[in-house]
Amino acid sequence: MTFKTIFGRTAFLAAALALSLTATSEARAACSDPPGPGVDWSGCDKSYANLAGADLSNANLSSANLSDADLSSADLTKADLTGADLSGAYLSGVWLDGANLTGADLTGADLSDAYLSGAYLSSGNLTFYTGANLTGANLSGANLSNADLRGANLTGAHLFDANLSKANLTGADLSGADLTKADLTGADLSGAYLSGATWTDGRLCVQWSSEGCHF
Repeated sequence: MTFKTIFGRTAFLAAALALSLTATSEARAACSDPPGPGVDWSGCDKSYANLAGADLSNANLSSANLSDADLSSADLTKADLTGADLSGAYLSGVWLDGANLTGADLTGADLSDAYLSGAYLSSGNLTFYTGANLTGANLSGANLSNADLRGANLTGAHLFDANLSKANLTGADLSGADLTKADLTGADLSGAYLSGATWTDGRLCVQWSSEGCHF
């Protein structure tokens, strides 16, 4: 093997190592980047972080750990929160319009007075939600069992196959909502607005199972 060949191979390996270290450094740097529009924090650990009022619009937060984080009044418009852990997070007054929360865990999160117009929460897990604006939100298949949805605006919301068992929907606006196959077993709908809402066979389905709808 000639000196030229050895030198060429060594130079190639050095360049490859440098590129690898740069890529690793950049991947790590993403998690340490300051909050801002379009920031990439995918897979990052931001648990207990103080992000109150932060502008995270269009941010990539997929699979991020945001458990117990303070995101009150933060702007998460059109943010990607697919599979994110938001359990116990403080999301009061947060803007999540058009955000993708598919598969996100919102167990115990405080979403009082949140704005989720056009948001996607398919298969999401949500246990506390009062006074929220969910106009046109996609909550198909979402787990809203025992959710506090008092006075929530769910006008035109997509709640197909959603679990709303024992949910508190008193005074909620469900006008034009799609509740086909939704499980409303034990849900409190007193004072709720249901004009134009879609039910299974035009009736209120209080429980859906493999055997069909139970009225």
